[in-house]
Amino acid sequence: MLSFIWSLIIGGLIGWAAGTLTGRDVPFGIIGNIIAGFIGASLGTALLGSWGPAIGGFAIIPALIGAVILVLIVSFIARSIRRKK
Repeated sequence: MLSFIWSLIIGGLIGWAAGTLTGRDVPFGIIGNIIAGFIGASLGTALLGSWGPAIGGFAIIPALIGAVILVLIVSFIARSIRRKK
Protein backbone atom coordinates (compact mmCIF):
# COMPACT_ATOMS: atom_id res chain seq x y z
CA MET A 1 0.00 0.00 0.00
CA LEU A 2 2.82 2.38 0.85
CA SER A 3 4.51 1.75 -2.52
CA PHE A 4 1.24 2.65 -4.30
CA ILE A 5 1.03 5.95 -2.41
CA TRP A 6 4.70 6.62 -3.18
CA SER A 7 4.01 5.95 -6.89
CA LEU A 8 1.09 8.41 -6.82
CA ILE A 9 3.30 11.09 -5.27
CA ILE A 10 6.14 10.56 -7.75
CA GLY A 11 3.68 10.41 -10.68
CA GLY A 12 2.14 13.68 -9.53
CA LEU A 13 5.54 15.33 -9.23
CA ILE A 14 6.54 14.16 -12.71
CA GLY A 15 3.29 15.53 -14.16
CA TRP A 16 3.75 18.81 -12.29
CA ALA A 17 7.35 19.12 -13.50
CA ALA A 18 6.25 18.46 -17.09
CA GLY A 19 3.60 21.18 -16.84
CA THR A 20 6.15 23.58 -15.37
CA LEU A 21 8.76 22.83 -18.04
CA THR A 22 6.28 23.35 -20.87
CA GLY A 23 4.56 26.35 -19.28
CA ARG A 24 1.17 24.73 -19.83
CA ASP A 25 -1.41 23.60 -17.31
CA VAL A 26 -2.45 19.99 -17.09
CA PRO A 27 -6.27 19.73 -17.02
CA PHE A 28 -7.92 18.56 -13.76
CA GLY A 29 -5.20 19.87 -11.41
CA ILE A 30 -3.55 17.34 -9.11
CA ILE A 31 -5.43 14.39 -10.61
CA GLY A 32 -4.31 15.51 -14.08
CA ASN A 33 -0.70 15.72 -12.86
CA ILE A 34 -0.84 12.18 -11.51
CA ILE A 35 -2.40 10.87 -14.72
CA ALA A 36 0.12 12.76 -16.87
CA GLY A 37 2.93 11.36 -14.73
CA PHE A 38 1.75 7.76 -15.05
CA ILE A 39 0.92 7.89 -18.75
CA GLY A 40 4.03 9.96 -19.47
CA ALA A 41 6.18 7.41 -17.65
CA SER A 42 4.72 4.64 -19.78
CA LEU A 43 5.18 6.67 -22.96
CA GLY A 44 8.74 7.68 -22.08
CA THR A 45 9.72 4.14 -21.12
CA ALA A 46 8.23 2.77 -24.34
CA LEU A 47 10.09 5.34 -26.46
CA LEU A 48 13.38 5.60 -24.58
CA GLY A 49 13.66 2.52 -22.39
CA SER A 50 14.21 2.38 -18.65
CA TRP A 51 17.48 4.14 -17.81
CA GLY A 52 18.71 6.75 -15.39
CA PRO A 53 17.74 7.15 -11.76
CA ALA A 54 14.56 5.40 -10.66
CA ILE A 55 12.29 6.54 -7.85
CA GLY A 56 8.95 4.99 -6.93
CA GLY A 57 9.11 2.55 -9.84
CA PHE A 58 9.67 5.32 -12.40
CA ALA A 59 12.83 5.89 -14.43
CA ILE A 60 12.81 9.64 -13.89
CA ILE A 61 14.39 10.97 -17.10
CA PRO A 62 12.35 8.92 -19.62
CA ALA A 63 9.22 9.49 -17.50
CA LEU A 64 9.74 13.24 -17.51
CA ILE A 65 10.38 13.34 -21.26
CA GLY A 66 7.26 11.23 -21.88
CA ALA A 67 5.18 13.45 -19.58
CA VAL A 68 6.39 16.58 -21.39
CA ILE A 69 5.36 15.04 -24.72
CA LEU A 70 1.98 14.08 -23.27
CA VAL A 71 1.37 17.56 -21.80
CA LEU A 72 2.16 19.19 -25.14
CA ILE A 73 -0.21 16.84 -26.99
CA VAL A 74 -3.04 17.28 -24.46
CA SER A 75 -2.67 21.08 -24.40
CA PHE A 76 -2.71 21.17 -28.23
CA ILE A 77 -5.91 19.08 -28.34
CA ALA A 78 -7.56 21.16 -25.59
CA ARG A 79 -6.67 24.38 -27.41
CA SER A 80 -8.10 22.99 -30.67
CA ILE A 81 -11.36 22.03 -28.96
CA ARG A 82 -11.70 25.49 -27.39
CA ARG A 83 -11.22 27.20 -30.75
CA LYS A 84 -14.04 25.21 -32.36
CA LYS A 85 -16.60 26.37 -29.79
